[in-house]
Amino acid sequence: MKKVIIFAALAMMLTVAAEVKAQADKVVGIYLANDDEGNANSQVKIFKAANGKYYGEIVWLDEPTNEDGTAKIDDKNPDPKLQNRKIMGMKILNDFSYDKGSDEWSGGTIYSPKTGKTYKAYLKFENDGKLKIRGYIGSSWMGLGKTVYWVKEKEIRK
Repeated sequence: MKKVIIFAALAMMLTVAAEVKAQADKVVGIYLANDDEGNANSQVKIFKAANGKYYGEIVWLDEPTNEDGTAKIDDKNPDPKLQNRKIMGMKILNDFSYDKGSDEWSGGTIYSPKTGKTYKAYLKFENDGKLKIRGYIGSSWMGLGKTVYWVKEKEIRK
């Protein structure tokens, strides 16, 4: 009888752990991102790294090259060593962890190649299924930041 109770308790713990993992990993996927005017200009692939944290990299750009045909680069980056890296393939979401209590991914940063600035950020799904990304300065409750909404897509655009 004692073995049955231990087995049942272990099975329940494994089930709960699997549900939390599935909830945390629902952010994984490809998202359509918009510019300030609301035009779709890029896709970001969010993935879980070996360290258990979540990252996002640019996998599609509406306009990946400049008028002269050269790849768009991170020329606004404050670090001169990074100003020649290509925007395509760049990680712009870094070091997010899932918080089961708030059902959001926090503790990470978002980088804007358009401005060369990095902001603290959190990610959270809205009721309509859109991913809310809130980038901010200081603390999130201070209201100093910007919110954007990304839509999950099935595949990378061509």
